[in-house]
Amino acid sequence: MIDPTDRRRPRRPLFHRLGAGIALASLLAGCSVTPKPLTASELSHTADQNRVQVTANQEPVTGPIDLYEAMARALKYNLDYRVGLMQQAVKSRELNLATYDMLPQIVANASYYGRSNEAGASSLSLLSGTQSLEPSTSSQKNTFSGDLTASWDILDFGLSYVRAQQKADAVMVAAEERRKVSNRIIEDVRTSYYRAVSAQRLLDQLTALQQSIATTLDNSEKLAQRRTAPPLVALTYQRELVEIQTQIQSLSRELMISKQQLAALMNLDPGAPYQLVMPPRETELPAVALTVDDEIGTALRDRPELRQYSYQERSNRREMTAQVLAAFPSFKGFVGYDGDTNSFLFNQSWAEWGAKSAFNLISLVRLPAERKAVRAQGDAIHTQELATVMAVMTQVYVARTRYKLYGDELETQRHAHAIQERIMGQVGGGYKAGTVSEQTWLREQMNSLVSEVRYDIAYADAQNAYANLYSAMGVDSFTPEVTSQQSVGQLQGALRDMWAKRQLASAAE
Repeated sequence: MIDPTDRRRPRRPLFHRLGAGIALASLLAGCSVTPKPLTASELSHTADQNRVQVTANQEPVTGPIDLYEAMARALKYNLDYRVGLMQQAVKSRELNLATYDMLPQIVANASYYGRSNEAGASSLSLLSGTQSLEPSTSSQKNTFSGDLTASWDILDFGLSYVRAQQKADAVMVAAEERRKVSNRIIEDVRTSYYRAVSAQRLLDQLTALQQSIATTLDNSEKLAQRRTAPPLVALTYQRELVEIQTQIQSLSRELMISKQQLAALMNLDPGAPYQLVMPPRETELPAVALTVDDEIGTALRDRPELRQYSYQERSNRREMTAQVLAAFPSFKGFVGYDGDTNSFLFNQSWAEWGAKSAFNLISLVRLPAERKAVRAQGDAIHTQELATVMAVMTQVYVARTRYKLYGDELETQRHAHAIQERIMGQVGGGYKAGTVSEQTWLREQMNSLVSEVRYDIAYADAQNAYANLYSAMGVDSFTPEVTSQQSVGQLQGALRDMWAKRQLASAAE
């Protein structure tokens, strides 16, 4: 018999508890997340899209490409440079967002409240301990309320202003990173372009010579088998031909790779055929009349890495200001308008205003440690800057010396090429007259081609050293009015004019 006074909760049947457990387990299993790899079709679709997009919306190549068009295409379409542009754009957007943090907060709230019965209450006298009022209510069972409040915290405004300044410094750091990438790309374009010119000029001759050597090797092997010549003489001849063939293959490989490297810098589709404008083999290199001190001074002022450190140091000083501001008490003022549908209210709408202040005393305790941390960060940045200063000065000196040495090497190769042309003239005449052997004629053909390749490579290296010197000084590869928004033709003309003026200015100093 059940005791009516027993108010303990009756026990639930076992299957109820089991059902509840199963339902809970099913719910948790349904909310679990497991790794799911992409399907083969999804990966193929992404690969196809990426291959199309990587060279999409580019002006087609309509003719032979000269050096300045190669530069223009690299600045307009090179993906590494576009990544730098996008990163700078992201930092600019973050700066725009940071400016909104300085504005007052305007918050609108709306709410609905409902219950199943009246929200009544009575009072109890604290003196007599008896109920002093009958149960009553001052609220409807269903009400709507809303408010619109504007508030502004002076401390938050100050911190947001400092943070926005730091975002602005981050934009400048990204801009300097973009400058560094552009200078590196232009330097690489110069080297690859002149090497690719050499490839276009000499690959056909190297291929023809290689075929001629292969035929001669085959004939020499047949003669050796017939024993029409001493075996040692034939083998020695074959060894010399194989050595020449090896040199040809090495030169061909280096030249073919240079043309693909230039295509990658211009963001052309790999394997796409293109021709280059064949510049004359110039002997005069652009003059650089600046002294070493002038070049080092220019580098210490304009190098992107050093400018980045300057912006980072300025941002770090602003962090010190932010930490001091965070230790001050906050002062917040607000004004708002409220409304409520509760009919028991005497005023169902009203305006309110006020101010409040808060002070976290722990922030005063934290301030010295935070200041020390910021100072340590500043010292680390400054030490890195000094290390970079030494590296930059060394790079300028090395770049200047390298340019001079490559100029001397170019002059040596020019002289060697002139001598080889005279030798080839003598050997060619002798071979036609039958006084010079085929072995000697093939050897001198190879020496002539090697001389041409070395001459072209020396000129390419000298041009690279010229661009490297300007890059070491931090001089931009293009001026601010030259932008990737221009067409390839406009960008090409602007770059040609800029580099021509730069060479004239250097020669005049």
